[in-house]
Amino acid sequence: MDKQNREILFITTGGTLASTRGKNGLIPSLSGNEFIDAIKGVIKNCTITFKELCCKDSSNITPEIWSSLARLISQEISKFNGIVIIHGTDTMSYTASAVSFMLQNVPIPIVFTGSQLSIQNPIADAVENCRAAVHMACSQIPGIYIAFNRKIMLATRASKIRTVGFDAFESINYPNIATINAKGLDINYHAVWKPNKEFSFSDKLCEQVFLLKLTPGISPDIVYHLKQMGCKGIYIEGFGMGGIPSEGRSIAYAVKDVIQEGMTVVVGSQCLYEESDYSVYEAGHKALRYGAFEARDMTSEAAITKLMWVLGQTEDKSRIAAYFNENLAGEVNIS
Repeated sequence: MDKQNREILFITTGGTLASTRGKNGLIPSLSGNEFIDAIKGVIKNCTITFKELCCKDSSNITPEIWSSLARLISQEISKFNGIVIIHGTDTMSYTASAVSFMLQNVPIPIVFTGSQLSIQNPIADAVENCRAAVHMACSQIPGIYIAFNRKIMLATRASKIRTVGFDAFESINYPNIATINAKGLDINYHAVWKPNKEFSFSDKLCEQVFLLKLTPGISPDIVYHLKQMGCKGIYIEGFGMGGIPSEGRSIAYAVKDVIQEGMTVVVGSQCLYEESDYSVYEAGHKALRYGAFEARDMTSEAAITKLMWVLGQTEDKSRIAAYFNENLAGEVNIS
């Protein structure tokens, strides 16, 4: 195929980029033709195919939609040189991480993007973000990415950190895959995550999981209640490097009890940057000794979606342990 004429699939799910102003605020509503008209200036060297998966505010995106998106990509992936997914910013990191686990070792670039303002706004960031996404989708560098504010980030490492600023996303504990500057699409090839396995697809997820952020004095009863409610997994964000209450109102002993009853517990840090290490302090070490798995330097979005995906594949403790000791999609540094 001509190097200058890439076949690119656009999949839209809604979000601010595709919104118009309604009676009670912005609502995703742009049609496919309206969207293509708005970005036609950035797709001159591409043949575009457009598919609408849904048209939702990203707060209403669910794991069922993640699975539908992954299935659609798996069906179309052999037909295109790259795929761009338009998504609302608020939950884009969750969707991109979940899709990264469901579609491992993809053979083409798959790029999520969105915007802080509607593409109909003349000062919006929407067209520029689409331009970055299209260029990355044409790059022939396989992987799943988020393109935002002239940065390309590995999907499992990106988090939304600002509510209104155009520089809304950052790559956490991992370099940007590329930036757009005077050199064009300036790719950091050292940061490109290189899978060594065949492409695989599995959209099975376990939705009975919970993210628990600890606060001083929190009652361990919440851990027991989550088990009683049918939760099969908890991701606990502890303090600092790995602080977790282990006396008095002991979260550590609650963790021990629910693990013995079959629940999977992953522990990490509330800190955005650097990695957790629950082996450093006695309080945290107890959680590991009781059978919790460590998130290390994963983002919250990657940790919770990996937990959902892993529990969707197996309930076998040894296999769960193996998954959490493996870097599946560039989400974690295993040292």
